[in-house]
Amino acid sequence: MIKNYIKIAWRNLLKNKGYSILNITGLAIGMAAAMLILSWVQNERSFDLFHHKKDQLFLVGNRANWGDKLQVWFYTPKPLGPAAKAEFPEIAHYSRYSDNSFLFSVGDKKLKGQGAFVDSAFLSMFDFPLLEGDKEHILKTPTEIVISQSLAKRLFGKEEALGKTLKIDSVDVVTVSGVLADMPGNTRFTDAEFLLPWKYMEKIGYSDDYWSNNSVQTYVELNPGISKEAMDRKIKDITKRHNGPEEDTEVLLHALPDWWLRSKFENGKIVGGRIDMVNLFTLIAVFILVIACINFMNISTARSEKRAKEVGIRKVAGAYRVSLIGQFLSESILIATISGIIALLITWLALPSFGNLISRRLAVDFGHFQFWLNAVGFILITGLLAGSFPAFFLSSFQPVKVLKGTFKQAKATFSLRKILVVVQFTIAIILIISTLAVHKQIQYAKDRENGYDKNNVVYISEEGEVAKNSKLIKNELLQEGVAVSVTRSSSPITESWSNSNGFWWQGKAPNDKTLIDRMCADEHIVKTAGLRLVAGRDMDLTQYPTDSTAILLNESAVRLMGFKDPIGQLIKDNGIEWHVVGVVADFISRSPYEPVEPAVIEGAKGWFNIMHIKFNPALSTATALAKTEAIFKRYNPNYPFAYNFVDKAYAAKFKESEQTGTMAALFAFLTIFISCLGLFGLAAYMAENRTKEIGVRKVLGASVFSITRLLSKEFAWLVIISCLVAFPIAYWAMDKFLEAYTYRISLGWGLFIIAGLGALILALLTVSSQAIKAAIANPIDSLRDE
Repeated sequence: MIKNYIKIAWRNLLKNKGYSILNITGLAIGMAAAMLILSWVQNERSFDLFHHKKDQLFLVGNRANWGDKLQVWFYTPKPLGPAAKAEFPEIAHYSRYSDNSFLFSVGDKKLKGQGAFVDSAFLSMFDFPLLEGDKEHILKTPTEIVISQSLAKRLFGKEEALGKTLKIDSVDVVTVSGVLADMPGNTRFTDAEFLLPWKYMEKIGYSDDYWSNNSVQTYVELNPGISKEAMDRKIKDITKRHNGPEEDTEVLLHALPDWWLRSKFENGKIVGGRIDMVNLFTLIAVFILVIACINFMNISTARSEKRAKEVGIRKVAGAYRVSLIGQFLSESILIATISGIIALLITWLALPSFGNLISRRLAVDFGHFQFWLNAVGFILITGLLAGSFPAFFLSSFQPVKVLKGTFKQAKATFSLRKILVVVQFTIAIILIISTLAVHKQIQYAKDRENGYDKNNVVYISEEGEVAKNSKLIKNELLQEGVAVSVTRSSSPITESWSNSNGFWWQGKAPNDKTLIDRMCADEHIVKTAGLRLVAGRDMDLTQYPTDSTAILLNESAVRLMGFKDPIGQLIKDNGIEWHVVGVVADFISRSPYEPVEPAVIEGAKGWFNIMHIKFNPALSTATALAKTEAIFKRYNPNYPFAYNFVDKAYAAKFKESEQTGTMAALFAFLTIFISCLGLFGLAAYMAENRTKEIGVRKVLGASVFSITRLLSKEFAWLVIISCLVAFPIAYWAMDKFLEAYTYRISLGWGLFIIAGLGALILALLTVSSQAIKAAIANPIDSLRDE
């Protein structure tokens, strides 16, 4: 019976090639789009879930009142991990994690690597495969290092790395005690190319026992059977006990499954995070698949009159309705299978490009049994979803009416087919509006005044001998005309690396614990970064030697501190009394979608990690870079010359939102394309079904335009109804989406009009192509019976 079903289904496909191609194409594109989205969803949902101890692993965080908000952050004091392990037997292991980069030297070969300092339990807590070495006996002494497989190849080529020595920053010699498989793409540690023992961090003086310095991530592994809630109650006061009675920070645990997807906190509680975007795109994948299935349903039911006599004869011959349902479902499953094979091919070909688009390493594991089980299930579900309604609809025909020739589908005002078309275009229009809104929001943030000059400014990390030779480097850059200004700072102007609620100023409220962003700069930061002075002056050590304790405030800091005349005011921080010499306009160092935080720029008594260089505009960028590299090579020969443009660093802030917008645009386009593909099939069948009517109208003098309008207006009304349904839904959805941004656009009618007109024009172009073809046909051909 099944063989017979498949044989008849195959014959029907070949008999109606045009409609079969439309059905297969629509389903294949819909399935491929859904597969691409779901591959990304699976990647997002799998982050760090491959660790066997995932239910016992936690990231340690802090919770405290800052201003009027209960904030949560996940950087902790360095001594917290050892203290927690010593005080709580419920903790089996702990590891701190502090990322860093170093220059590695093997003979004449020198290259930079990105990695982290960790405690010795790190590799026993997390399941990262160690290709060489013994997990139980590594990362315990300051003279060893674990490197990734790719870093080992870069350093040692084809030679075995285990036991080899290398230099760190051309100073210390360490021995390779382990080689790790490269970190997978779905882990928060994916960038780690090496692991250095925490004892090495202590040896070089990077560690400290200061409980108010939240600068590292701390991970703990609880013993089996210990609940997060119980441990939260025990560990929450550990910082208070060690830091004194005035400390109000509470410690909390963040479970491993929530690290990636649920890391957004409001008022100290988890309220979502990336899971919201994952759920949204999962819904988009379902919508696209549903739209593709609706195409199949519409074309199948529209052609019901062609199958009516077949159904009638089968029923007269004794066929039960269940066997007819089986026949029609077999056809839909066959089409879904062919579409599924094509979709797999499209997915396989498109996955590398799609992965590049979203900056992820995505892959399809064709060799895994689970993949094929999921693929078969996906195809069957799609076939059943697409074919269920046509199967029940076609099998319901009454043989008496069909065979007497009295069967005719009523032309209902609201037929199911029309409702399905409205559903299709409603979803498509919602996605178009959403895409336009996301793009407008991104552009709105890009157009925002950032407060500094991004053009022709680079920043360089002070590695190796740069800090020691900073004055010589600066003088040469200025004397040779490469730069017009050079400033040392503690962080790039585009980022905030330090903040504190410990500032003091005259009139500060005793309970004010508002965080203030902190940056240090030696001099000429206003000139170099192109900041806009609102009051006072720039810092200048040559003209004003006391500017080593000068400080600049941004406008938000002035408002927070309540200064009417800020110039000359005194502010205390880190045991130093700073005097205000200038006020700069607010500048964006954090998210461009959020308000600018209060910020200060402290003078030369601060610390420095970065050198900002404002190039001479008379030189080309290539010439300026070449001359800058030559100067740095003279004073820092052991390190490669690495630089970052400020404009590119600022543009990187939009990378993730732009990827989301691009994904939304891509799948919105596919949605409207699949919808128009279905309309094309319906229009073609409608024109075919009304051939004689069109012939009669032409004989009676109807113009091509009037016939085209007649055949197109029904679909135009369906799209207009779709707009009326989609607009309020899209407004509600986008309003909710934009609530996440403080600096946000307003949803004007322009977005909705553009989306609605775009959908209407595309639909009319699709339908009119078939309508015009029918209208210009020779009426003699349509009216001749033989």
